[in-house]
Amino acid sequence: MVRSRTFIVIGFVVMSFNSLYQYAWNALLPLFKSGFNASLVEIEVAFTLFTVFSTTSQIIGGSIADYRGPKGIGIISALLSAFGFLGTSFSSSIYEFYMFWSLGSIGEGILYGIAANLAVKWFPKKRGFATGFVSLGFGLGSAIANPFITSATNFRLPTLVIGLVELMILPVLLFIVDYPKRVKGKKPTKVVRTLTWWLIYVSFATSAVPLTVLSSSLSVLSPKDLLVLLVTIFPLLSGISRPIIGYISDKLGRERTTSAVLFVMILGSIFFLFNLVVPSVLLIGFFGGSMITLFFALSGDIFGEKYSTSNNAILYTGKAVAGVLGSTVFSLLLLYDPFYARLFVLINAVIGFLLIFLVTKGSSSSKVVS
Repeated sequence: MVRSRTFIVIGFVVMSFNSLYQYAWNALLPLFKSGFNASLVEIEVAFTLFTVFSTTSQIIGGSIADYRGPKGIGIISALLSAFGFLGTSFSSSIYEFYMFWSLGSIGEGILYGIAANLAVKWFPKKRGFATGFVSLGFGLGSAIANPFITSATNFRLPTLVIGLVELMILPVLLFIVDYPKRVKGKKPTKVVRTLTWWLIYVSFATSAVPLTVLSSSLSVLSPKDLLVLLVTIFPLLSGISRPIIGYISDKLGRERTTSAVLFVMILGSIFFLFNLVVPSVLLIGFFGGSMITLFFALSGDIFGEKYSTSNNAILYTGKAVAGVLGSTVFSLLLLYDPFYARLFVLINAVIGFLLIFLVTKGSSSSKVVS
C-alpha cells in the first residue's frame, strides 16, 4: 500500500510538469507570437502538433509500458520532454520551434499515459479518486508556472528554466516507478472491435473541444484586463476538479457522473456562444478538466487494467482530434466569423453528451475482464 501511494505521488509530480505543454500555452502564446514574429494561426500549428504527437506517441509508449514496464520508456520520455523546452528556448526560427515542441510533446504524451495509469492499475477500487489525484497535477503545475511565464518579456527564459528543472527531476522519478503484476483486462486489438469503445472515443474527442479551445486560445478570447487571472485560474480549476469529481464517480457511478459532467460542458459552451467568457471559463475549466479522469477510469472499469496504458493511449488520441478541431479549425472559423466559431464549440459538446448516453445503455454487457 505504501508503495502504491508513492507511485501516485510520483504520477502527480510528473503530471505537474506535463501540464506545462498544454495549460501554460495561453501564457506562452503571446511570447511565441512576438518572439517568432508569427501570426496566431502559425503559432497555433505548434499546439496542433502537440496534440497530435502527444496523443499518438502514447500508443507505442503505452504498449511498451504495459509489456516491459514503465521505467525504461519513462526515462527516455522524461528526457524528450525536457529537451522540448530546452530546444524551444534556443530556437532561432518557427520551424525549429515546431521540431523541438513536437519532440517534447512525444515525451509528454508517453509520460501522461504512464502517470495516469499508475493510478488506474494500482487503485481498482478507488480508480476515480486516484486517477483524479494524479491528474490534479495537470492543472496545478501550470497554475504555479503561469504567473512566472506571463511576467517574462520573452519565451526563452521560462522555457529554459522549465527544461532544466525537468531534466533534473523527471528521469529520477521515472527510475522508481513500476506497474502491478497480477491484473486482468482486454487487449487493445479486442477493445477496438467493440461499439462501446468507439462511442466512448468519439464522445471524448468531441466533448474535449470546448476545453481545447480555451486551452489554446484563451489569451485571444479573454478581456486583456482579465487575462493573467483567467490563464491562472483556468488550469487551477481544471486540476482541482479531478480528484473531487473522480471521488464522486467512485460513489455515484462512472457513467452517471460522466453524463452529468458532459451536460455541464454544454452549459459552459452556451455561455461561450454568447461571448460570456468568465462563466464559460469557470464551468468548462472545472468540469472539463475532470473528463480525462472519468474517461480513463471508465475505460479501466469496462475493459480492465492489464492493458490500460495501451487502451487509454488509443483513447487519448481523441485529444488529437479535439486538438485539430479546437485549435486550427476553431482559429480559422474565428477569423471567418466569431459566432460560427463559438457555435462550432457548442455543437461538439452536444454530440459528446448524446454519445455517452449510448455508452450507459451498453457498457454493462461490454465489461469483460479476462
